[in-house]
Amino acid sequence: MSASSPPVFLLAGPTASGKSAHALDWAAQTGGVIVNADSMQLYRDAPLLTARPSAADEAVAPHHLYGILAADQLWSTGDWVRAIRPYIDAALSGGVPLCLVGGTGLYFLSLIRGLSEIPDIDEDVRQKARQAYEEMGEDAFRALLHQHDPDAAARIAPNDRQRLTRALEVFWQTGKPLSVWQQSNTPLLLEGQYELTILKPERDILYARCDQRFKLMIQNGALAEVESLVANGLKPDWPILRVLGLNELWAYLRDEMSLEAAIALAQQKTRNYAKRQTTFFGNQFKV
Repeated sequence: MSASSPPVFLLAGPTASGKSAHALDWAAQTGGVIVNADSMQLYRDAPLLTARPSAADEAVAPHHLYGILAADQLWSTGDWVRAIRPYIDAALSGGVPLCLVGGTGLYFLSLIRGLSEIPDIDEDVRQKARQAYEEMGEDAFRALLHQHDPDAAARIAPNDRQRLTRALEVFWQTGKPLSVWQQSNTPLLLEGQYELTILKPERDILYARCDQRFKLMIQNGALAEVESLVANGLKPDWPILRVLGLNELWAYLRDEMSLEAAIALAQQKTRNYAKRQTTFFGNQFKV
């Protein structure tokens, strides 16, 4: 980053692509601060499973908006935008440069294309969507959503019942897909105010990193994170269950599968997620 570089650096890419290390290199060169743009790393109770920056990383440069949510909390993209705005305003006003790093594509879209104000959802519509999910199961519910909002059905990750039901309730309430609402908005960052880099490892390399990283998570105590969540009353509708690998390790703790099977399934889902992220960033951002 040169002296003429914009004050905000957007660093995106799929899971296990090396974003955190790249951000640390950037911070060492610029003296800037790092702010989280990954919806899973918002959660406090799964630092290993979400690959959150370590204490050693945080000693290198200031890190913000990591580990701030309880396991039963859910932030919308709008919540994240409201939290990030003071950091962006400070950087644009001549403060220290800012690196927003993460893998949540909608966060980056909200910054450079804007975030629309979706009308409030009636409680009966919200309950109808939740009931449909419970009765249909995820696969059938996703197929129903695909009929009305194929972009959302393809983009939303497995086990993310909150965002799946949110997408359908928005369509039922407004008659327009969530993806259409998200296209009609005002950007928070204008051209010239930011630089965007998307990491794109070769697929075989990326998948190998996904597999190896999950093995290291297990070795370093990821199972204990899940045990602690279970001890604290983990429920099937808690948003933290969107964290990759958490469902599979919980299934192992319930004696529903072997640890080897849980690890293999979590690795497969991580690879699948990395593929979807790569496709999303490739389709939405031309860099």
